[in-house]
Amino acid sequence: MTGSSREIALLTNPTSGKGKGARARAAVLPRLRAAGIAVRDLQGGNADEALDLARQAVADGVDSLVVCGGDGMVHLGAQAVATTSTSLGIIPAGTGNDVARYFDIPRKDALAAADRVIAARTRTIDLARSGSSYFVTVLAAGFDAIVNERANRMTWPKGQMRYNLATLAELRTFEPLPYTLELDGVVHRLDAMLVAVGNGPSFGGGLRITEGAVLDDGMLDVVIIKTMTKPDLIRTYPKLFKGTHVTHPQYEHHRVRTVTVAAPGIVSYADGERFGPLPLTIECAPGALTVLC
Repeated sequence: MTGSSREIALLTNPTSGKGKGARARAAVLPRLRAAGIAVRDLQGGNADEALDLARQAVADGVDSLVVCGGDGMVHLGAQAVATTSTSLGIIPAGTGNDVARYFDIPRKDALAAADRVIAARTRTIDLARSGSSYFVTVLAAGFDAIVNERANRMTWPKGQMRYNLATLAELRTFEPLPYTLELDGVVHRLDAMLVAVGNGPSFGGGLRITEGAVLDDGMLDVVIIKTMTKPDLIRTYPKLFKGTHVTHPQYEHHRVRTVTVAAPGIVSYADGERFGPLPLTIECAPGALTVLC
């Protein structure tokens, strides 16, 4: 499709990356228009307003919704375009930018990311779905969710170090949780440090918790980290960046189409956003998202 016949909605979170989102938008808007693309420049005052704007643009028939921000904006955009013919574009401008990592979209060069949008190459992938809500990356449902809660309350430092410090802070008091899991109809009861449900392989800025997850295989990857000592958890944590934790004896991996996760007192996170309290049932939604990449 030529630039002159395309219309996109550019949806920006101006506060992403402490203003990085607004700066990225200012850079890419003229680039996109110079390519002959009709651009709706959208900016919500809050997440609800932004989602309303995104859904209206999709209902109006834009070819693509392009989000300018972090994984939270990708998450929001996915709610608007899932199962539609509207593709999702990404201008990374957040902290973790895991979805951009999945597609090798430039994370430090907004103009190069905009050129991916202009090129209009696409890939269709699965989403994970719980009720009417979707996620792209990983659902955190244990120690990792508690870390997310703390990290989101922190204003310093930026980037991955925020998650590292939140991990160390929560580790002092954390105890294993009693889980009930239903994996494709089979019930498991066990104590574990965390359970993660992956559509993709990483979250939290490159933590490859669900190493091996494939975005378009019609399956979810459920990883269980069973009870381990706190020193062992600290030693294992750095291995998440390379996915080498998979050799640990307390690591367990299942590939399923549907999973129900229950544990007391846990609010799950997905794509770095609060997703909902447990218990939750999550299923794979094959081919539900088309990404400009």
